[in-house]
Amino acid sequence: MSVLAVGISHRTAPVSLLEQFAMGPDDRVKALHELVGSDHVTEALVLATCNRIEVFAEVEKFHGGVTDVSRVLARQAGATVEELSPYVTVHYEDQAVAHLFTVASGLDSMVVGETQVLGQLRAAYALAREEGTVGRALHPVAQRALRVGKRVHTETGIDRAGASLVSVALDRAEQSIGGLEGRPVLVVGAGSMGALAAATLARRGAAVVVSSRTEAHAARVAEAVGGRAADLADLPAEIATADLLLTCTGATGLVVGTDVVAEAMTGRDGRPLAVVDLALPRDVDPGVAALPGVHVVDLALLQAERGSAAGALAADDVAAAHALVEAETALLRAERQAAEVAPTVSALRSQAAEVVDAELLRLSTRLPDLDARARAEIARTVRRVVDKLLHEPTVRVKELAASSGDTDYAGALRALFGLGIDTPVEVLSDAVRVDPDLRAGEAS
Repeated sequence: MSVLAVGISHRTAPVSLLEQFAMGPDDRVKALHELVGSDHVTEALVLATCNRIEVFAEVEKFHGGVTDVSRVLARQAGATVEELSPYVTVHYEDQAVAHLFTVASGLDSMVVGETQVLGQLRAAYALAREEGTVGRALHPVAQRALRVGKRVHTETGIDRAGASLVSVALDRAEQSIGGLEGRPVLVVGAGSMGALAAATLARRGAAVVVSSRTEAHAARVAEAVGGRAADLADLPAEIATADLLLTCTGATGLVVGTDVVAEAMTGRDGRPLAVVDLALPRDVDPGVAALPGVHVVDLALLQAERGSAAGALAADDVAAAHALVEAETALLRAERQAAEVAPTVSALRSQAAEVVDAELLRLSTRLPDLDARARAEIARTVRRVVDKLLHEPTVRVKELAASSGDTDYAGALRALFGLGIDTPVEVLSDAVRVDPDLRAGEAS
């Protein structure tokens, strides 16, 4: 297995560059098929969030895989590979697996410990599975990553210590306008981020209004938090009465212009407005920040402050989460290495069985008068001897293959017994079972 991770995130690139990678559902499907249609990529999964775009792929060659993935990313951003290269991170094999586990655990997020990325990874895996771009290599890696993320949040204190991006943004907004208890807020966007924002605002006691291009979605989210839905056409009037505007749509262009907010600020008698823009690309015109009485919190600001947010986490919680990621990475590596030696063990046992059958046939021709009972007992004895002779080396080679190190135990076994490079047979089924717990969780 040669797993490759190539991507750009808030750790390496400014928000202005990340905005260029904004991907709608159709863009993600196109990218998946473009990836697996390239020369060196055989499987692919695309994780696109508000602060990262990363491709996890099974590749035939490292350099060829990096080139193929980088070209797809560059096309999406409308840039050249050379222009993106200073911001791109690359991880390979065990490092790629460990990186995916780290991302799934919220350890690589802008706000360390947040849980939303786990749902985003689940959705990315579901899409790749639906499009047929994941197979024997990425299925187990993606499924294990989802389990690792869940374990980290369940078994360590990182979930309690960390806050979601929404919570941190609202904390920052409250510094400007005060607490949100009983105050009117407008959420524009009714996707997963919008639902999370509405729920977080409701827990803080705000009176939530939800607006979206799809009225049914807005109504569903509003009903879930005890708020009300508003038509997107009424945006100016709703902003005029709100104390906080939070936007998180999937639009590729601006949703809230400076003129709309400027008009809404008239007649407010100096009452300030907090604007939280969590969309990528941004929903709110940057010029809004220059309006009197308007306080803007966006991803660029949160990116600049992410160090202090991460520093609030207890060191032992982060250490425990990293230790779990390392243990799970080592476990998957051991399982993979043991699986790689299985075809060789199978080939060895098949060869031994062929030798036994040939010798028993030769015996039957040399001793044609041997009675059936004696012949059967001899056959059982010979097979028991061969099984006992092979038991220890086959068990040991599996154990050694699962241990750390670069020794090719499967290759040594093939050389010792003259099995040949092409002798091992594929023992894995083409149909990869999807964990029912993961399938059931896709809608969450």
